[in-house]
Amino acid sequence: MLDEVADWLRRRSWTAADRPLSDLLAAKRATGSTVSVVLPALDEEATVGGIVAAIRRDLMERCPLVDELVVVDSGSTDGTAPAAARAGARVVHRDAILPRLPAEPGKGEVLWRSLLATEGDIVCFIDADLREFSSAFVSGIVGPLLTDPGVAFVKAMYDRPLDTETVSIPAGGGRVTELVARPLLNLHWPLLAGFVQPLGGEYAARRSLLERLPFATGYGVELGLLVDALELAGLDALAQVDVGVRHHRHQDAQALGRMAATIYRTALDRLARTDRLKAADDLVTPRLTQFTRTPEGFAPTTVGIPGLDRPPVVTLPEYRSTGHRRQNAGPNTGGR
Repeated sequence: MLDEVADWLRRRSWTAADRPLSDLLAAKRATGSTVSVVLPALDEEATVGGIVAAIRRDLMERCPLVDELVVVDSGSTDGTAPAAARAGARVVHRDAILPRLPAEPGKGEVLWRSLLATEGDIVCFIDADLREFSSAFVSGIVGPLLTDPGVAFVKAMYDRPLDTETVSIPAGGGRVTELVARPLLNLHWPLLAGFVQPLGGEYAARRSLLERLPFATGYGVELGLLVDALELAGLDALAQVDVGVRHHRHQDAQALGRMAATIYRTALDRLARTDRLKAADDLVTPRLTQFTRTPEGFAPTTVGIPGLDRPPVVTLPEYRSTGHRRQNAGPNTGGR
């Protein structure tokens, strides 16, 4: 891990408990900031109502932290929209926002359009498939934006178990994060190696930043926003908050493959845009930082990534001197 990242981890990583609701309310009143919460939803009837109800109860009625709670439905065929409305959200259909522009499929399209359907100075995105939801997911990531003017973008971090019908495997979730996103960020954007959940769907940002960022229309939106926020605002404007455990609906291997391909394409687009189609030059030896939960919080572990290519063995004098090239060269290898 780069020294700059280790320093950032110490200064820009918090827990939701670090900022009590009373402190957040005082900061909100002092700054006059308004907060919008957006849930992008597609066929999430089973969970969206519970999430909306918790946010409305805890952060609008008991404690007036959230000013606007919006569910953007991207074409559900189940009862997602009625469930969200009954629980107290304002429900807007994706296609009703900016109707002159035909909608593209994908989560990022919904998030982008939501900026035209909300007004808050701070916008908080929450996935609609969360189970055992806690309103601390919202207050935790909104907190630094209300209390620290130097922070512009905050990601939630959490344990992500793999829940099946019969068992819950600790730290078994986040497979695309560990297999695709984390290696990409460590190799090409090593300043982002300190994010525990770079692909997590729970994050908040100042509207003044979000309105200047491009949004990938598909599942690459989280990686794209993180990379672009770094480029535009700098590492010190980014932060993360530990909100505990995230339980949600898991997708099958083929769906994860499609997600991984979309994320990889988003990364390639940004690498091409900045002429960085190779591992970052600021790493003498490529490294990968991973995280495990400890009693003190998330602990980073950094390992080297093998990256040396050996030349074709036929180019070695020692190999040629043994006669292997003459004996093993076939008719299609250029051998005589």
